[in-house]
Amino acid sequence: MAHQITNEEITSYRKYLTEEEYADGTVQKYLRDIRAFSAWLTERGNSEERTVDKEAATGWKACLVGRGYAPVTVNAMLSSLNGFFGFLGWEECKVKFLKIQRRTFRDQGRELGRAEYERLLKAAGKAGNARLAILLETICSTGIRVSEVKYITVEAIRRKRTDISLKGKIRTILLPGKLCKKLREYVKKRKIRSGEIFVTRNGKSMCRRQIWGEMKQLCEKAGVSASKVFPHNLRHLFARTFYGLSRDIVKLADVLGHSSIETTRIYLISTGETHARQMERLGLIS
Repeated sequence: MAHQITNEEITSYRKYLTEEEYADGTVQKYLRDIRAFSAWLTERGNSEERTVDKEAATGWKACLVGRGYAPVTVNAMLSSLNGFFGFLGWEECKVKFLKIQRRTFRDQGRELGRAEYERLLKAAGKAGNARLAILLETICSTGIRVSEVKYITVEAIRRKRTDISLKGKIRTILLPGKLCKKLREYVKKRKIRSGEIFVTRNGKSMCRRQIWGEMKQLCEKAGVSASKVFPHNLRHLFARTFYGLSRDIVKLADVLGHSSIETTRIYLISTGETHARQMERLGLIS
């Protein structure tokens, strides 16, 4: 059966994702991938070539590989497309993912270490950006996603806990006492009496792009590579630190809000440098 992607179908899918409470950043990513596929189809020429079927989806997959995208990126883009196909009932159009061997270690050049995190905090303080400094500490000490920052409210710090709702699931995050004390001092100075704590001058929620941008501005002053500085790396640092103390991956998965422990394992992959030291300690060379 021949299919065509229309703006109405994309709009309907956006509405569906929003109703399912997907994070705004996730929704935008899915739609961006779908539009990229649609644009590629248009570039192919006549109406027959713009038809959506398994062959077209497979061709898009080959195109992404040919353009040099990393396998994990290709699979993420295919996931967006398959989700859209599933929503429309176009099951026969879905394409298989690239097979990727599970990594045994992560890239040292992209992992944020504790010392680097502390340098970022000092840089934010010296720059007079108190909001960013306490925001970094909040994300890193709780493990929340950047899209969940809106759940850190004046009411939450009074209770020392917050309930985060995502995709129909609710999980409770405990807020460390030391963090609550700092947040109380912050809201007192900013005269924030209720609601969200991390807001703009106009009282609107800080968006992912704004937080990312402010973090990037700290890189040079903190002496930290820009490749390591993005909000999600704070969540990774939390996960490694939490697991180092508890050695309980099931509990960590609950705290992070993962439905699969396999997702949590990705957060705990050691760096190539750490892996090399472990290999040296095996003592298998005479």
